[in-house]
Formats: sequence, structure tokens, C-alpha cells
Amino acid sequence: MLTRAVRAANVIVGLLVVFIAVAVYWFAFRPLPKTSGNISAPIGSAAVIRRDARGVPHIEAGSWQDAMFLQGYVTAQDRLWQMDGLRRFGAGELAEVFGPGVLATDQRSRSMRMRSIAETDVGRLRPEDRASLVEYARGVNHFIETNRGRYSLEFSIPGRAYDPRPWTIVDSILVALVMFRDMTDTSRFEFNKGVLLGMADPVKVRTLFPASQGQYVPPGSNAWAVSGAHTVDGSPMVANDPHLAYRIPGTWYLAHLKAPGLNVSGATLPGLPGVVTGHNAQIAWGLTNLETDVMDLYREQMDERTGRYAFRGAVEQAQLDRQFIGVRGSKPVQFDTWVTRHGPIFLRENGKAYSLRWSATDGFDWPVYHLNRASNWAEFRAALGGFWGPAMNFVYGDRAGNIGFQTAGRVPIRGDGKSPVPSDAPLDGSSGTAEWTGWISFDQMPSIYNPSSGIVATANQNPYPPDFPYPVTGAYEDRYRIEQINALLRAKPKLYVDDMLAVQKDVYSAYDYFLAQQTIAAVKKCAPNDRELGAAVEVLRQWHGQMDKDQAAPFITQTLHGLMGRSLVHGLITTRNTTRIPDIEPHSQVIERLLRNRPGGFVAKDDWDSWIVEQLRQALKQGRSEQGSPVSKWRWGNKLQWNFVHPVANGVALLEHFFDVGPVEMSGSGTTVKQTSSTLGPSERMVVDLGNLDRSVQNLPVGESGFVASKHYKDQWPAYYAGKSFPMEFDRVDATDVLTIRPQ
Repeated sequence: MLTRAVRAANVIVGLLVVFIAVAVYWFAFRPLPKTSGNISAPIGSAAVIRRDARGVPHIEAGSWQDAMFLQGYVTAQDRLWQMDGLRRFGAGELAEVFGPGVLATDQRSRSMRMRSIAETDVGRLRPEDRASLVEYARGVNHFIETNRGRYSLEFSIPGRAYDPRPWTIVDSILVALVMFRDMTDTSRFEFNKGVLLGMADPVKVRTLFPASQGQYVPPGSNAWAVSGAHTVDGSPMVANDPHLAYRIPGTWYLAHLKAPGLNVSGATLPGLPGVVTGHNAQIAWGLTNLETDVMDLYREQMDERTGRYAFRGAVEQAQLDRQFIGVRGSKPVQFDTWVTRHGPIFLRENGKAYSLRWSATDGFDWPVYHLNRASNWAEFRAALGGFWGPAMNFVYGDRAGNIGFQTAGRVPIRGDGKSPVPSDAPLDGSSGTAEWTGWISFDQMPSIYNPSSGIVATANQNPYPPDFPYPVTGAYEDRYRIEQINALLRAKPKLYVDDMLAVQKDVYSAYDYFLAQQTIAAVKKCAPNDRELGAAVEVLRQWHGQMDKDQAAPFITQTLHGLMGRSLVHGLITTRNTTRIPDIEPHSQVIERLLRNRPGGFVAKDDWDSWIVEQLRQALKQGRSEQGSPVSKWRWGNKLQWNFVHPVANGVALLEHFFDVGPVEMSGSGTTVKQTSSTLGPSERMVVDLGNLDRSVQNLPVGESGFVASKHYKDQWPAYYAGKSFPMEFDRVDATDVLTIRPQ
């Protein structure tokens, strides 16, 4: 009897194992894209897609139109679920799939009217740009149509299963607008700064938060080019490592496109045609976020019952934009937005309505069609001349030996264009004195060509010279990264590709080292015999500024930095209502300037040394609660960690192990060349050697594929974590898979 029961149990277990194995195959492995053999597609002539050892597609087509089609096809093969998520995020349609939990996210996108902007932008496209978007969409749709029932696992999760709708050029523009928004959204900071200005001395607030700086560690990047005078082979090199929020799948998708008149390789954005940062046969380029302010909040005098609002002593009527948001498992939710002359009502706080003016509303351009074909500086600048945004810094190098720097994107002129307009806090929408009156022309934007130094570099610092004809403001980054980049590039007489990678992974922080020295001096002056403080001082004294995950000092200085920032903000408050102190902190460079100059009115009794010691005591108290004792055993990596959490696997115990990467300890900080925080870091690394393009390298944080069952889902992570890279195959492609495409 017992034997029969055991047999029955074994059979059940065996059937369960078989069922699980079949389910894993059916939902995870069966949908893996076809990367070898033959397929047919509606293209003009035969084409081939070779994938290298990391799954990067190298497309060879008979025309640029076919190349764009096939780029759309291969990107959908690897990243369709990500692409669908991006367009849904932009349009405010996530709740259709994920339910009420993401309704607030949809409402934010709807309040910005991003789909309406995208639909308007279709009519603004140049013919070539439109054609490239059309071909790309055709390629995506060919994959969707020929793979029904074989989509990636994310489309089959119980309770969230759905089929993707066809791709349109509006969807591609939505993806571009998502990046535009990520790079330029200053609305929350501007609102919080406005609140702080109402609670404290405005002069002191603007000392802590100058108009030329922003909040925390904004999305940033590094990019530089060096002339042949600095390289081993006598040819320029171009490097780029854009710093963005890390995620899985990653922001970028690597691809190589080859057709008559087109031969370009680099990082692409899933959902958009062409290469955003990379090289062709003659030139290479990289980019960083310009950080100039292109988004304003206006405080409107409005009756939201009627939509009537005041402007220059008159009453105007806002337009009502009524939308219905689909919600999975629930009825659609009505969402109304009043649209003023400044833009939609975007924020409501304490009975006040704030409208949003955003440069993305006024135009759109996707110049990669021309950028990818440019062969010299003049053609490169011509391609960028019509670029709308997000505004960027571009670095350039070519095989003829030239290097350059060019800012591009539309930057608004406010007021008369001569007097500064304080656009870093909410403006008075009724006065009419802070209106946008035009755009700075491309020819007036900062540009450098073949400087005598042989180096052009950008780390999101302010690129505008003191004599720039227009007042501009923005969340420009502190000087620490750019100064360290320039110092490292000049430290060696001749540079190799590996030297450029070494710069990209550098974790020295001049700011944190300065903070350590200030702390050592303050303790020596105010509490030289305090044993508890002395243990921390000894750790700081032996430290050389490397923000290494295994060091204790970075934990001390970064905890101290956070406490100092909050203390300085709280110390400004002059009102009794302290229930809503804005969650903003001054930049590192501002704190350094205060510690060097030590002005009156910011700390108790103007005793900066005692203030530093008090902040250190609080930092040590916080550190002991998080990492125990002794201080010498603390580790920065216990605090700074990355955890790549896939949106689908989040919270699902059986799936997390397969979908996610981490948690893993990280080195670096917001002021190191390897800009790293708990939310962002290098989203890809690229170094192009224009003397021999096949010596160029590029890699992603995780992998090319969005399929969890693919060997390319996270195969690049070990090299990325170690600061190593992979060949950026161009003239010679070592293919591991070959897919031939026949015309239908």
C-alpha cells in the first residue's frame, strides 16, 4: 500500500517536473528570436544579419531603407516588450496592462500631453526623417505579424498577458519624448525651490541653489575627444559613457548598419532608427546632456471650474483636454487637463494651479539620417543644425585628424533676451513678463574646432562662455568630473584605448577628499581628545579620495555630505510651518564654496568648525546604526549598491532570480568620473580609435537581449563591472550567427 502511494507521488512529481519543463520551454525558450538560417521579408533585395559573440546585429542591406527596416526587425526581436513599455509610458497607457497601481504614472504623462505632442510632431518631420521612421516601423510590424504567439515571456505573465499592437511612427516619437523628458524634467525641483523661497531668506536660498545648478545627481554623462597629438597611433580617439538610470533591459541597443551610402555602428535607442552615439567609416561622436533649462512652471490665476485665467490684465479661456485612461480590471478613468497659453495645468498644490512650458511642445527633429552619413565636420554640424532636443553636447573626431565640440538643441529666449529671468522657480503666469520670445540660433550655440590643447571634453558642465549674448540657466554639473577627466587625459604623453577605459572607470572624488580634510581640521581644532571622533579622523587621514566600495572613508564623507546639505536647508527656514520642508539639497560645489569662504548667517554662531564636528557626530551615529562598530570596518559598498530589478519579476519570488541582477556593491559617487549613485551610472561605454576602427570597444551594463532565457540577457555584466569592454567589430565581423533575408 505504501509502495503504491510512493509510486503515485513519484508519478505526480515527475509529471509536475515535465509540466514545468514544457512551460519553461514554451514561454521562455520557444520565443527566442531566429538568428540563423533564412527568412523572407518585404524588402527590396537580399540582405544578411550577422550577430557577433555578444549578439550585436551587423546588418548588410541593399539600400538604407532596407537597413532601417531590418533595424526595426532585429530590435523588436530582442527588445519588443521594452519598446512597448516605453511607448505606453510616454502615452500614459501602462494601466491598460498593469492595472490601477500605475495610474498615477499614466496621469503624469497624460498631463504633459505627450501623445498629443507626438501626433503633432509627425507633421514637422523632414521627408528623410519620416521615411526612416516609416521603414523602421515596417520592420517592427513585420516581426509582430510573423511571431504571433511567440512573443517574449513578459507578454504571457498571468493576469498581465496581452498582444502588442502595431508600431507607428507616433510610437517612435513617443520613445524620443520619453528620453527628452528624462533629460529635461526640472518641474519638481523648480516647484520645491519656489516653496523654499517662500519659507526662507531668498538671498540665502539662491546662495545654496544658484540658478546655474540643479538638484542631487541629475542624469549626466562623460564624452571627450583627443587629437592625434595625445594618442599612440597619431589618430584621434572619441570616448563616451552616458550616465542614466540603470535598468534591465538597458537603455541602449547596439547595432551596426551597412548599406550603400551608410556604414555606421554604435548605440541605438529601442524604438528609434539609426545610431545615436557611435561612428561610421569617417567620423565618430559622443554626447552628454546639455542641462540647460528648457522647462518652466507658471503659477496661474485660474478658476479651474471654468478654465478662465488671468493674463496681462485680461481674462483668457483655457482649452479642456478630456482623456480616458484604460485600466486593466476596472472602468476607464476620466482625466481632464486645462491647457493654457503656457501649456497644460501640470501641478496642483495648496489650491494653486501650475502650468508647464516645455520646449518639446514646440518642435521635433530626428537628425540621425544625416548624422549617420556625415563624413566631416561641416556635414556633422549641418546634421545637428535642425536638432530640436533634448539639447545636447556633442564631441567629434574624424579620420582626417580633426576634433570638435558642438552644442545642439533648441534653448528658449525668455523675456527681452537681455535681463535674466529666474526660471529655476515658478514664474508668475499672469504678468506676461516671463514669456518665451524665441530660440537661440544654432550658429550662436557654443562650438569648438581643433583647439590648441588637442582635447575637447564634456561632463555636463556649463559650456556657455561669460560673454554669451543671452542669459541661460540650467542644472549644470559641478566641476569635479570634468577637472579629473582633463587631468587624467594629460597625465600620460600617449594614450591607448585601455587608457580611455581607465579614465571612464576612475573613482577619485576631489570633493569628498576636500570634505575629509575639512573634517580632520575641524576635529583637531574643536575636539582633539574625543576618542570617538578620533577613530573616524584616523580613517579619513589614511584615505586618498578613492570612492572604493571596500573603503570606510567614502561612507563617512557621503553620509556627512547628506547631513550637511539638509542642515543648511533647514537652517534657512524662518517660518513656523516646518511640516513641508522641500526635499532638496545643495550641490557639492556649493557646500565646498561655503566651507572655503565661511560666510555668516548659515550655521549657529557662524562657527563652521563646530558645525562640521556636530555633523560628523550625527554621521557617526547614523553609521553605527547601519554598519555597527568599529568605524574602520565600515564599507562604502554596503551603502552604494545596484539591483537590476525587471519590472515583471519585481516581487515574484520564483522569477526574481532569473530576471534580476544584484544587489551588487558599487564604487564611485556623484562627483567621480564614473558617476554612480543608487539609481544611475554609465549606461554604456564606448571608445573609438579612428586610426583603426576595429580597435574600438563598446559594451553595455547587462546585455543585448531582453529575453531572460537568452545567453545575451546579462552576458556583458561581468566585463562592465570590472571596467573591461569588447571589440566594436566593424570592418571585420566575427559572426556566430548568420540570418539571410530574402525579398518577399
